[in-house]
Amino acid sequence: MNSPEVHPLASPNRSRLLQALQQAVPADILLDSNEAMKPFECDALTMHRKTPLLVALPENVEQVKQILQICHSMDVPVVTRGAGTGLSGGALPHDQGLLLVLTRLNRIIDIDAHNRTARLQPGVRNLAISEAVVEHGLYYAPDPSSQIACSIGGNVAENSGGVHCLKYGLTVHNVLEVHVLTMEGEELVLGSPALDAPGYDLLALINGSEGMLGVITEILVRLLPIPETARVVLAGFGSIERAAATVSTIIAAGIIPAGLEMMDRLSVKAVEAFNSPGYPLNAEAVLLCELDGGEAEVNEQMKAVQDILMQHQATSITVSSSEAERLRLWQGRKNAFPAVGRIRPDYYCMDGTIPRRKLPVVLAKIAKFSEQYGLQVANVFHAGDGNLHPLILYDANQQGELERAEKLGTDILTLCIEAGGTVTGEHGVGMEKIDSMCEQFRPAELAQFHALKQAFDPQGLLNPGKAVPTLHRCAELGAMHVHGGRLPFPDLPRF
Repeated sequence: MNSPEVHPLASPNRSRLLQALQQAVPADILLDSNEAMKPFECDALTMHRKTPLLVALPENVEQVKQILQICHSMDVPVVTRGAGTGLSGGALPHDQGLLLVLTRLNRIIDIDAHNRTARLQPGVRNLAISEAVVEHGLYYAPDPSSQIACSIGGNVAENSGGVHCLKYGLTVHNVLEVHVLTMEGEELVLGSPALDAPGYDLLALINGSEGMLGVITEILVRLLPIPETARVVLAGFGSIERAAATVSTIIAAGIIPAGLEMMDRLSVKAVEAFNSPGYPLNAEAVLLCELDGGEAEVNEQMKAVQDILMQHQATSITVSSSEAERLRLWQGRKNAFPAVGRIRPDYYCMDGTIPRRKLPVVLAKIAKFSEQYGLQVANVFHAGDGNLHPLILYDANQQGELERAEKLGTDILTLCIEAGGTVTGEHGVGMEKIDSMCEQFRPAELAQFHALKQAFDPQGLLNPGKAVPTLHRCAELGAMHVHGGRLPFPDLPRF
């Protein structure tokens, strides 16, 4: 613990905080040396890094409560972190605050197969839930691409989705109850194991709150029966426009696939080189459509989907004939991000959502942006719900490329708003999209967001500077009309 290194932000406040924490919790759960804190300086948005004052890795809820109470009494900001797989900078440390890492709270508290629920600590990995309940014929539906590593607490904080969210919903649709600690260390229980809970629906509010309202310490999730049959069809297309148009036709036919994903030519080439899932290299775009349920139902829907694919001039159609083949076809999509990461030294993963019918025109404009900025863009996305994940490829060692990548990303988010969509689908706002929020929302709406924040965290100590911009910041950006040089809400707290 006692390192000769001097923290770059060493201050009397840091020394007092460390001393107070050492008196309340075991010293070995605290990290204060630069070397020990280095792995925590960013989440998966690696282009932004900060060193916190201290890092704490509590082993139980009581320690979390004590840490929060001490930080609250000393007016020290707290940023909560899970597995660090977030892509929006939501877990970026505060340089004058404590980073609260919950990975050691990783116990599956209870599995109730009869009621199809699992009670979990926030550090439990997403995939570990399904692995733990498979013997009961159950699984947990939301499956982000990072499910092998990401934690359920982070999933709730970001309201994560995954390839099966079209049919089975986002995290918010699969969580029944959440235990939360406020900044003062007070415990709140939101939701209920029952179908309804008394009072306001604050459970929906905490999903996607990005650590700004409270610290999640326990989650009750809904489990589903493993489908009797699941089959996936992989289709190649001669153009992105035809593949995108097929998506709307499938949904319009009354078919709700378990998953409906799309990838462009650059992404296909990358995954084929990475793990050879069997994607057609001559296709400009591929569509993955999974159907699940009873065998007769799946067979009937699969025939209808194949007819639609042929109507839209699919150049190739492959239907999985076994569970092993189904998983192999999905592995290409699941490994798209690391596969694309081999093309250039760095990539910037965007996250915006648009109406499905706007897919062709939006993708065409993204292609034009790519040419304009001289940066390749690989498109991988949840086509069924219009959640785009353009991967902007760049090399941070080349002068100006990082700045061009960020500007291109901003233009893509603006394009999503103009198309009638949103600046985020499942990755959260964090610090990455905070300026784009000025374009998405009006002053009165942002004021309500700040009012909610103040109700839960009056001092503004939980994850400050993330997700919701101040009106002052929006005015500086020129993204909002300010009457007479004054903001509509001049007394709004600056979180």
